[in-house]
Amino acid sequence: MKHWPRLALIAWVMLRHGMDQLVLNQLRHHRGLRLLARLLALGRTHDAPRGVRLRLALERLGPIFVKFGQVLSTRRDLLPPDIADELAKLQDQVPPFPSEQARAIVERSLGRPIEEAFASFDTDPVASASIAQVHFATLHDGREVAVKVLRPGMVDVIDADLGLLRAAAAWLERVSADGRRLRPREVVAEFDKYLHDELDMVREAANATQLRRNMAGLDLLIAPEMHWDLSTADVLVMERMKGLPISQVDRLREAGVDIPKLARDGVTIFFTQVFRDGFFHADMHPGNIMVSVAPETFGRYIALDFGIVGTLDERDKAYLAQNFLAFFRRDYRRVAELHIESGWVPASTRVDELEGAVRAVCEPHFDRPLKDISLGQVLLRLFQTSRRFNVEIQPQLVLLQKTLLNVEGLGRQLDPELDLWATAKPFLERWMNEQIGWRALLDSLKDEAPQYAKLLPQLPRLLHDALQAQARTADGPSRELVAALLIEQRRTNRLLQGLVWAVAGFVVGALAANLLLPWIH
Repeated sequence: MKHWPRLALIAWVMLRHGMDQLVLNQLRHHRGLRLLARLLALGRTHDAPRGVRLRLALERLGPIFVKFGQVLSTRRDLLPPDIADELAKLQDQVPPFPSEQARAIVERSLGRPIEEAFASFDTDPVASASIAQVHFATLHDGREVAVKVLRPGMVDVIDADLGLLRAAAAWLERVSADGRRLRPREVVAEFDKYLHDELDMVREAANATQLRRNMAGLDLLIAPEMHWDLSTADVLVMERMKGLPISQVDRLREAGVDIPKLARDGVTIFFTQVFRDGFFHADMHPGNIMVSVAPETFGRYIALDFGIVGTLDERDKAYLAQNFLAFFRRDYRRVAELHIESGWVPASTRVDELEGAVRAVCEPHFDRPLKDISLGQVLLRLFQTSRRFNVEIQPQLVLLQKTLLNVEGLGRQLDPELDLWATAKPFLERWMNEQIGWRALLDSLKDEAPQYAKLLPQLPRLLHDALQAQARTADGPSRELVAALLIEQRRTNRLLQGLVWAVAGFVVGALAANLLLPWIH
C-alpha cells in the first residue's frame, strides 16, 4: 500500500501530459476508458507535440524514467522521428537545478569557500543530466576542469522508485510463470546496485581511472584525468575534455573525421572492453561521448560519465565469446549446446529443437547492413523462443544487453551501412585464440610462475613428510612398502637437487650471455 501514492503520481503525470492518448487511440471501442481519462485530466491542454509532452512527463517523474527515455532515444528504428528527437534531449538537456545550490554543495563537500578551491567557477552549468550537472572551472595553476555536482535529494527519489520496482517484480513473480523465469527481482537488484553506484562520485572517479588505464594502449578512446584532492561523494572534479558531440555527424564530417572508421572503432572499443578487460562503459548514449578534433588525438572517442560500468568474470566472457562466434559462423547447434552446458535451459532440452529455433531467429539477419537489421526485433524473437524453452534470464548480463543496444544505436547514427557482424568477428576470433591457444597457455604459465617457483622446492620435503606419517600408522606389510618408497624418494630428491642446480646454471649462463654479448660486440 505504501507505493500507491507514487503510482497515483505516475498515473496523474501521464494523464496531464496526454500520454493516455498513445494507448487509448488504439482502443477505439473502449469509450468508457477514454471518457474516464478525460475526466481525470480535466483542464489539460495539448498544445505541445506528443514528443515534447512525453519528454516533459519523464523529466517530471525523475531519474529512473529519464534513463528509460535515454535508452529509447538511441532506437530510432523503433520510434517515430518526432519522439526520438525529443527523447534525445534527455541525454544532456535535463533542466538544471539552481546554481546557488550547486555552489553550496561544492563548498560543503570541500569544506572551504569555492574561491579557495578554484580560480574561476562558471555559474551556469554546461550540461545537466538526470543524476548531476556539470560546471566548468579553472584551478589556481591554470588547468581547466569540469566540476560534476550531484543533484540534491537524489537518493530519496531513487529509493522510492526502486521500492516500487521491487514490489512490481515480486508481484510479477507471484502471478506469472514467465515472470519467475525472467527473475525480475534479481534484475531490479542489479539496477539498484548500479544506480546507487552512480550516486557516489568517488566510485565514478575510480571507474574513470580504471577505464583510462585499460584504454591507454589502444589509441582509440580518451578518458579524463581525475583530481582526487577535489573529489568527494557529492562532487567530482576532472580534466576538461574538448571535442565535438558524437551526435553531430555533419560537424564531424566537416572537421575531416572518417565517419565509417569512427563507427568501426566504436565496435572495437566495445568488444575490447567486454572481452579483453571484462570492464566496460555501460552508459554509452550520445550525450556521454564526444570525438576529439585536436591534432594529437584526432578522431578518437572521448568518454564521459563513468557512473555506470559493467563487469564480467572469465566464465561469462568465455561463454559470451563462444556464443558470438557460433552466431557469426552460423553454427546454431553450438549455440544450443552452449545454452544447455551453461544451465540457461533445462538439461532435458533437445539440442536439435533449440538449434532449429535459434536458426529461425538469426538466419534472416546475416549479410545485411545495420540499417536493415533491427536488433530490437531479433531480441523480441529470441524472447519468444526463450519462453518456449524456459530460458532463464541472467541478471549479470542485463547491463551488457543494454549497452549493446546503445552501441547499435550509435552505429546506426554514424554509419547505417556498418556490418556489425563482419566488424566484430575477426576481433572475437583473435580473442578466442588468445584464450585457448598456445599463447593462452604461455600467459597462464607466466602468471603462475611465482607460485610454481615457491612450491616446487617444497614438493620433495612434503612428499617425504607424508610418507613418514604413513609409515608410522601403517601395519607390517604396508610399513615395509612405505619404507621402500622412502628410500626411492630420497634418491629422487638427490636427482631433483642435481636437476635444480643444472637449471640454475643454465639460467645464470643465459643471463650472463645476454649481458656480455652486446658489450663484446
